[in-house]
Amino acid sequence: MLRLPRARVVPLSAGPGSYAAAMDRYLTAAGISRGSARVYRISLTNWCWTLAGEATPTGSARRGAKPPALALAALDNEALPELLAELAAARADELDADTVNRELSVIRKAIGWWRRQGWITTDPTFGIERRPTPPDKTKALSLAQVAAVWRLDDVGLREKTLWRLLYESAARAEETLCLNIEDLSTADKRGKVTAKGGATEWIHWQSATAQLLPRLIAGRTQGPLFLTERRAPAGTPTNDICPVTGQARLSYRRAEEIFEETTRLLANPLARPEQWEELQGWTLHRWRHSALTHDAENGTSTPMLLARSRHASVRSLERYARPGVDAVARHVAAQDPAARRRG
Repeated sequence: MLRLPRARVVPLSAGPGSYAAAMDRYLTAAGISRGSARVYRISLTNWCWTLAGEATPTGSARRGAKPPALALAALDNEALPELLAELAAARADELDADTVNRELSVIRKAIGWWRRQGWITTDPTFGIERRPTPPDKTKALSLAQVAAVWRLDDVGLREKTLWRLLYESAARAEETLCLNIEDLSTADKRGKVTAKGGATEWIHWQSATAQLLPRLIAGRTQGPLFLTERRAPAGTPTNDICPVTGQARLSYRRAEEIFEETTRLLANPLARPEQWEELQGWTLHRWRHSALTHDAENGTSTPMLLARSRHASVRSLERYARPGVDAVARHVAAQDPAARRRG
């Protein structure tokens, strides 16, 4: 029987010899923000210890500790997946599920990129499963946390307008970022978005957004409502370019990164400065969830909540019907016998 030679992956470029150099090459090519790159670097550095078969330093021993020297070719060791699974499981027992899953996602993105370059051929994390994440019963932000976002300094006009519009309309960020200026009916405080499934629907906003929009639009009459700070690169679709400024439409990925980075300290008020880079802020989906929860707490009817959320079924509203921390606190305070006696 004729044996055919095994296919050989041809590297696209000269591969780096070390894991550290491969990490630098990946982070440079990944096209992510500076803040995300810091989080990625921390995760990839943590994995360097695990891939080398050593325990990751913790606490004060971690700060300033240099990761072990590791050849990138070591990731193709046939014995590594089994050993890695044991070490990863031991490390996972010390961390929360979100951190474990985030770090696993980061290393797999890097490994995928290295494999596409032809620098390695296998994925040593194959077989490592994501940890189940327990439901977050505190998903809705409190009214005080929302107010803290409005008080943030050094927030640009674009972000102020976007966050106000998202909260007041309870709209999905993906839909809102696709708004064009010609989709707006500013006099009626509403705009047309393309919803899931392709349907065209209205979203509505309030006075705070209405006051910010004219400043953001600044005389433009067409094109994307929310723009990047730079001119659109070559190959950008015409519909995603402002015909006046030449700037591109703001992407969901970038909008999410900015919101997460800006709210990081609000989300972790008790964190020490040396922990900030490893922590996560709030997400735009959580922002929408909070708006709908606060609507429900204020007595908004089910039909109106359904119209605001633009869900297809009432059952989808169950997640927002759970009272948030403020509503529960008010209820407990109102039932306090001591408060009743004082009244």
